[in-house]
Amino acid sequence: MPKPAKQIFRKFLIMVLTISGLYAQSNAQGQSKALSSPDGKTKVTVTVTDKIYYSIISGEETLLDKNYLSLSLRNEVLGRAPKITTAKTGKGTGTIKPDFPVKFSTVSNNYNSLLLNFKGDYAVEFRAYNEGVAYRFVTTKKGSVDVINEEVALNFPRDYTLHLQQPGGFKTSYEDNYTTVSSADWKADSKMSNLPVLIDTRKQHKILISESDLSDYPCLFLKGTGSGATATFPKAPLEFGEDGDRSQKILKEADYIARTNGTRSFPWRYFVVTDNDTQIIENTMTLKLAAPSALKDVSWVKPGQASWEWWNDAAPYGPDVNFVSGYNLETYKYYIDFASKYGIKYIVMDEGWAKDTRDPYTPNPKVDVHELIRYGKEKNVGIILWLTWLTVHNHMDLFKTFNEWGIKGVKIDFMDRSDQWMVNYYENVAKEAAKHHLFVDFHGAFKPAGLEYKYPNVISYEGVRGMEQMGGTKPDNSLFLPFMRNAVGPMDYTPGAMLSMQPEVYRAERPNAASIGTRAYQMALFVVFESALQMLADNPTLYYRNADCTEFITKVPTTWDETRALEAKVGEVAIVAKRKGEQWFIGGICNGKEKERNFSLKLDFLKPGKTYTITYFEDGINAGRQAMDYRKKTKQVKSGDQLDVKMVRNGGFAAVLN
Repeated sequence: MPKPAKQIFRKFLIMVLTISGLYAQSNAQGQSKALSSPDGKTKVTVTVTDKIYYSIISGEETLLDKNYLSLSLRNEVLGRAPKITTAKTGKGTGTIKPDFPVKFSTVSNNYNSLLLNFKGDYAVEFRAYNEGVAYRFVTTKKGSVDVINEEVALNFPRDYTLHLQQPGGFKTSYEDNYTTVSSADWKADSKMSNLPVLIDTRKQHKILISESDLSDYPCLFLKGTGSGATATFPKAPLEFGEDGDRSQKILKEADYIARTNGTRSFPWRYFVVTDNDTQIIENTMTLKLAAPSALKDVSWVKPGQASWEWWNDAAPYGPDVNFVSGYNLETYKYYIDFASKYGIKYIVMDEGWAKDTRDPYTPNPKVDVHELIRYGKEKNVGIILWLTWLTVHNHMDLFKTFNEWGIKGVKIDFMDRSDQWMVNYYENVAKEAAKHHLFVDFHGAFKPAGLEYKYPNVISYEGVRGMEQMGGTKPDNSLFLPFMRNAVGPMDYTPGAMLSMQPEVYRAERPNAASIGTRAYQMALFVVFESALQMLADNPTLYYRNADCTEFITKVPTTWDETRALEAKVGEVAIVAKRKGEQWFIGGICNGKEKERNFSLKLDFLKPGKTYTITYFEDGINAGRQAMDYRKKTKQVKSGDQLDVKMVRNGGFAAVLN
């Protein structure tokens, strides 16, 4: 071949090989990778082109289509023009045994995974469980990094119904009423939503969105786009100013949401995917994605119930109360006597036990905490002390002091923020409290996101529109809790009202606090709602006068071996059966949408061949108007039987099977 022809051919060959190489690289980058749940019902497709895209499909329904994600650092964006270096599939098997289970004592932890490593020292890990889907970023950068933003872009294939909790800003106690909106109406100028968010696809499926393994990073919030949602985060605070005894003003914010270690895993973003509302109640995704326990010994943490004085304004009365009731020594001893009589593990001493809220070391002389600790030990009742978060922050050595006093736990209040600084505060408190064998109940809190499993001495959180809101707590709102707030972790709702009213006649305030919903509804909350620390919010006087109800409530466990959701409809009905050892409890609640509801429950979860005695409390014939009306009944049942349950509007059903 003549020399010029050889040169032309060589150039042509190089061009072909170059084009072929570019095509192969482009094809590899654009190739979709599929990941399915172990049962094959849910699938995630991941496509890497200009961004990292993923879609979630369940059955024949595409639920979220071409979502995308990225992590913006100071000088680069991870996930923009991504280049895959390796892709690895894997499986997870085994079981998890949480220290203090609020659903199941043993949880199957089976999943399929896809780990995509990218050029630039980062990876994205996807997992598919039978319950849903999760992903997270993992980075291996040197030193620290500034995270300017994280992109969580969700796209809805059509108009969805969204259940949201929409605060007015990042300063929030997570206590707003839920709102229900069309996704087309949730636009960029609408209020954002904190997590969890619940999506109804208007066909067959629902999707619950939340996060887990949250550490050294702010909480995720979502904003609407009219056709989906996108992430927004509070900036990291840099300077603070005085703002009373329980808060601080943020005077200066950073331009980043987190300054953190460059080698780390970031929080999981997860999606519970279901075609049956019962599965939302039973889900354990927060647990499955949480960091393992950092505590080797938690034998000193004792979950249980607590008698609480704030809701009823420390105002016992009657012929056995021959002292001036209030926040004083005699009244608290009365609460301890009540707790001791019914086997309640703790009393909570709320605001007023200390002489000054800023000083955790000087008790109110009218209260005499040290005498109450002594008296409580005598009666086998522990003391929990309330504190503002700011006082704890300013006196982190108080945990050592409280341990020396004999305090069992602390209730910490008014954080009302979820930026990186405050998320770290939660973990620092959990760690320091654990060193000195104190458990923690966070009030004024954001939703659980895995810390309660990393530090099991965190046994509950508020972060809920609970019963302290009095007439502002209606079953129409609370019936979302088993499917949203309580579906992601323990919830201190503070149930147990003995004065019950229907909403149109509600008139109450402390010390004669009352609740909306029937008496049976209130009793059922102890079974339906999940919290390792469960309050009895009402006055001991009323519990004594309603001994049959009190005897039932105080026998309900706060941790469980098994949970079965028997009937469920988001925002309307939740009926669950829960087992502790050989004993089963059933709790059912409903909203006010219908005048009456009737159910026939299959008792196939009971042990075959055994006859059980069921003692149950149901709405009375007049409970739809007079919410105090209830009936207590007993009968024999066995596996295979059906149990007929009737609930009036805002009603309930509560039972124990022995």
